[in-house]
Amino acid sequence: MKRTRMANTTCPVARSLDIIGDWWSLLIVRDALRGITRFGEFQKSLGIAKNMLTVRLKQLVDEEILRLQPASDGSAWQEYVLTDKGRALQTVLVALSQWGNDFLFDAGDTATVLVDSTHRKPLRRLELIAEDGRKLEPTEVQPKLPVR
Repeated sequence: MKRTRMANTTCPVARSLDIIGDWWSLLIVRDALRGITRFGEFQKSLGIAKNMLTVRLKQLVDEEILRLQPASDGSAWQEYVLTDKGRALQTVLVALSQWGNDFLFDAGDTATVLVDSTHRKPLRRLELIAEDGRKLEPTEVQPKLPVR
């Protein structure tokens, strides 16, 4: 079955999911944010089939989320490095992590907690903040559809 492309929709969520909605893609970005740069490292970390990893990495490079560059150690290998567009996905992954910790673990389960690298303290909760600084509840957020 051919996948429907969302590139022409006015919905930014749909357009974003069109590019990074595949769970492997977000896990690759997660690993890249943790410092993984090489094909074999991604494959080992994720346990993903090599052919599937090849396709996902190519898509992420084509979408300018990752870029391919010569290895930093001077070897003949190449590395996958996050672009600014790719690094900007960290906020999305923090939101998913916080949501997962809130709703997908039972009391007493061990879960990864994101901390700041300097003080090793957990991150503050992400919040919806209005332009004037007010904290918003989900019910106070609505889409403003483009005028046609």
